[in-house]
Amino acid sequence: MKLRTIYDYLDEISPFNLQEEWDNSGVNVGDFESDIKKIYISLDLDEKVINDAEENSLIITHHPLIFKGIKRVIPDRFSTKLLFSMMKKNISNIAMHTNFDKTHLNEYFAKKVLELDGEVEDFIFYADVDMEFEEFVNYIKRKMNLDYLRVVKAEDKVKKVAITTGAGMSLLDFVKADCFLTGDIKYHEAMDAKIRGVSLIDITHYHSEKYFVDALYDALNNKIDIEVVKTNSDDPFNLI
Repeated sequence: MKLRTIYDYLDEISPFNLQEEWDNSGVNVGDFESDIKKIYISLDLDEKVINDAEENSLIITHHPLIFKGIKRVIPDRFSTKLLFSMMKKNISNIAMHTNFDKTHLNEYFAKKVLELDGEVEDFIFYADVDMEFEEFVNYIKRKMNLDYLRVVKAEDKVKKVAITTGAGMSLLDFVKADCFLTGDIKYHEAMDAKIRGVSLIDITHYHSEKYFVDALYDALNNKIDIEVVKTNSDDPFNLI
């Protein structure tokens, strides 16, 4: 199957023109006329994902491999080192980042993983919740199968929750809830949220967005005439 055919189908289910101006979704590596033998889905590209992929395949990732301009293609940085490995195996890459956040991922995570009912507004999913803060934190830990979560408690109760997978603290000004679930929360952002009366639960970047694989697989499986394989990159962080 031609890479262009796959791209066009992906554009139908989550239009690339919905991405933010700073984003780089779409074809990051590859030729539209390439013949693709197999599709892999992963949150990110890493050496394990590329090593396991067959030649002449396509890896669809959530995060783009290339965000900024590349001045040198030598294997001394994350993106350029992986580019060398991909070119040797003729592996293409399409990223579905902020467009897929808006159309699928935030809603999938909230409804399928956390089992919360609500609706999505652009990057933010809203759900009504009536729990004590500690009870709600324990509920999120169970649903995400995590032992620990960083939290900021601003109020004793959670009535309405806002959810943005990945790193969403830049959206704090737009949050219309008393609790915000997102990842990559910084110290001063936590201070700011607490004084505003918004509790925070840091669901981490990786553990909230790793479900990209399942969300896209569900959208593609049995709907495109090529084998689709679920894989995933590793979380770079460990707790010790």
